[in-house]
Amino acid sequence: MPIASPRHAFEPTLVALGGAIRDARLERGISQEELAERAAIDRSYMSSIERGAQNPGIVSLLRVVAALDMTAAELFARAKL
Repeated sequence: MPIASPRHAFEPTLVALGGAIRDARLERGISQEELAERAAIDRSYMSSIERGAQNPGIVSLLRVVAALDMTAAELFARAKL
């Protein structure tokens, strides 16, 4: 399991972003494992992102939004960021 981003773990913005990813994933009926596979990232890292324990890099974030068939702007709006 990945180690949480110590400086930013569970900051409100990361929790909101992770929640928006989780909500979008569930709306699409995609498992966390399937989303991670589609985004080419580790499932445990995806779990950490959804919980707000990780501060994902832009490449990882763009892979996730592409796997969800949405834009980064749509995701940020959903997260109210």
